Amino acid sequence: MPIETVNIANIVQSAVEKAFSERGFVNVLVIGKTGTGKSTLVNAVFNGRIAETGQGRPVTQRMKRYTKEGSPVSIYDTKGLEVADYKGILNDLRTKVREINRSDRPEEHIHVAWLCIAEGARRIEAAELELMKVLEDIDVPVVVAITTAVSDQGFQAQVREAFHSASNVVRVNSEPYVMDEAAVIPVKGLDVLVDVTMEVVPEGQKSALAAAQRVKVDHKVARSHSVVATAAALAMGAGGVPVPFSDAAAIVPVQVGMIASISAIFGLNVTTGFLTTLVTSSLGSTTGTLAGRALVGSLLKLIPGAGSIVGGVVSASVAGALTTAFGEAYIAVLKQLTTENPDRELSAHEIAQALKDRLTVSRS
Repeated sequence: MPIETVNIANIVQSAVEKAFSERGFVNVLVIGKTGTGKSTLVNAVFNGRIAETGQGRPVTQRMKRYTKEGSPVSIYDTKGLEVADYKGILNDLRTKVREINRSDRPEEHIHVAWLCIAEGARRIEAAELELMKVLEDIDVPVVVAITTAVSDQGFQAQVREAFHSASNVVRVNSEPYVMDEAAVIPVKGLDVLVDVTMEVVPEGQKSALAAAQRVKVDHKVARSHSVVATAAALAMGAGGVPVPFSDAAAIVPVQVGMIASISAIFGLNVTTGFLTTLVTSSLGSTTGTLAGRALVGSLLKLIPGAGSIVGGVVSASVAGALTTAFGEAYIAVLKQLTTENPDRELSAHEIAQALKDRLTVSRS
């Protein structure tokens, strides 16, 4: 691939499609009595206020599926367990989940269930125990979330004993709880809930969960590190035989794909326009044809002693180091911006400028 004429449009289109395909999709069943704070919990954990009232699509007469465009998570919710026909709800649930999980597409399965129990009542209902048995029978891992967790008084231990087959029991407070004018119980436990959920969902759904959740940026970072490692290995393969610097643009698609995948894992709205703007702006191009020589030459400056390669050859080790440096710089930028602006959608121009600033500092 001549380094002077890298067609960014084709590379970006392929990278976006692959990033979404590899990120996958995760499905969470959230169930419990009415008033246990299920919707509040979902909206506290996931981006986009997925569980808004009335927005769910009916799956059965007793179950709805909530989604948000661009988010790699769907939430299955049922009617409250306190209704008179709760046995009908459980039978309906058993039948429908079995049907869903028979699909030959793993991304359509229900991957985990959150069973919500309010701490205030300190009661374990027969319906909740029967639900646990149903979920156990159909092989859906369960995390019990004790909601509005203000004062434990031994209730968590009781729940652990009663729901001994659950993957974990977590006390959560989805929003600040005002006790009185002088006492406010802060949000807590959401990070633990995300941690234990990440442990039980299948490997193919972990990146989707990392992307969809808004509680813990560390999961986005960890999954992104894996993307960088894979991209570096691919780049080393592309440079397995030392090539002239003038032909080194072979690694550019690897790096664009890496940026697309990391962006998707961070939950960004990755469109072809977004990625094109991000790549061309951060690398100093204003046209649809990326200046490959300038790209590789600039990135080589990130590697101590590698700047002299211009005019020479790019080896496998240099290709891998270059890709790693670029990927890790991008992760650091997204981590900083996401931490500083957790509720704001980031623009491609904003990210590109922050990345350019970081790369400039790295070279100095």
